[in-house]
Amino acid sequence: MKRSLLFTLLISAGARSQTPVDLSLEDAINSGKENSRMLHVAVLKADAATAKAQEASVALLPTIKFDGSYRRLSDITPFALTFAPLIPTPIEINPNIPNVYNLKVGLQEPLFAGFRLQSNADAAGYLADAAEAERKGGEADLVLTIVNAYWSLYQAIQVKKFVDENVQRLKSYRADTQNLMKTGMATRNDLLKIDVQLSNARLAQVDAENDVDVAMMNLNNALGQPADRPLHITSTPATPTLEDSLAITDVLSADVLVGRALDRRDDLAAMKSRVEASRLGVTAAQAGWWPQVNLTANYVYARPNQRYLPAVDKFKGTWEVGIGMQFDIWNWGTTLYQTDQARSQLLQSELLLDQLRDNAALEVRRSRLAVVRAANRISVAQEAIDQADENARTTDEKYRNGLATSTDVLDASFAVLQARTNVTGALVEREIALARLRKAVGG
Repeated sequence: MKRSLLFTLLISAGARSQTPVDLSLEDAINSGKENSRMLHVAVLKADAATAKAQEASVALLPTIKFDGSYRRLSDITPFALTFAPLIPTPIEINPNIPNVYNLKVGLQEPLFAGFRLQSNADAAGYLADAAEAERKGGEADLVLTIVNAYWSLYQAIQVKKFVDENVQRLKSYRADTQNLMKTGMATRNDLLKIDVQLSNARLAQVDAENDVDVAMMNLNNALGQPADRPLHITSTPATPTLEDSLAITDVLSADVLVGRALDRRDDLAAMKSRVEASRLGVTAAQAGWWPQVNLTANYVYARPNQRYLPAVDKFKGTWEVGIGMQFDIWNWGTTLYQTDQARSQLLQSELLLDQLRDNAALEVRRSRLAVVRAANRISVAQEAIDQADENARTTDEKYRNGLATSTDVLDASFAVLQARTNVTGALVEREIALARLRKAVGG
């Protein structure tokens, strides 16, 4: 346990000894997109789905294949006919040709496949669209994660700053109390009260420093960077008025935002594409009820060529063109079962799409309310911080003049710390709430 704690302290000390990297929110988002492994995986999935769609589309086109072979046959007695005495020399019908060469170029074109090939190609195209939409959705999720981690680090740094100021303020109170004790205006108990609060403030200082380290590691992790890389964030949250904060929700009602979300969201677009792919899957499954018709053409260059009689040990070429048809008269209900499976998959996709729409509407409304809540918190917190600062100033003067107690100055100090922490929390909450609303609406 002691070794683990020592190791952690050494890492933290080493991280602080490095030069911090200046990082704005925009830089953080760009860096995260560039380094995210999961985003790269999503890109590769989209590329694979696109390649799959292209593969399915070429199934509609004719294919050309080349076959070549060589065989060595055992020797046989040639088959010959003798017409003596008219023709004394035997006529070989099937000579002994031990070396057989066969070269063939074949073409096959599907003329009709029961709409299976076209349906498969269109379905693969929809699945490629779904993969691309999911990639965009993954990018939006990553951006929200980075925004959350960035502002969380900002909040942790600000809280640590306020806690440090509170420690210095309590130290000042302690010095004032010692001076007041010399004049009989303060008691030993007053000094002990301040010492207790100072000890608690120092403990909070340690916790605040740890929160900064954890928040910095979380941001580095979201950016795909080493966890111990020190950062110096340069962006700060805006401090809008209540009217500014509510503008996005007042101008656009919840119903309007929900309507935009249903049109723009990547997860809904992906699910819509999957529904269309499932619908085409039903058509493809029903292809078993139709005949399969193909055009074939072959050119054979062989030695010997079996179409020539009598066979001769020479290369000769022949060709053929034809149309073939296959039709399953009875397959024990295989086509029916495949169709039922495809229809079930379609119903599942449609139900999932309806559920995603409901979830999207709920997320938009909740995100909108979160923006309103944050805006109200900012307004109230900003009023409280002015009051807390003024109360701390007047209470400090009264305490130095013996007109206030140690409890009064401690309460005033805590009120300042709480007010400043609340303002920072409200500003950060607004930034994150706006980011969540943008993601919920679909950008």
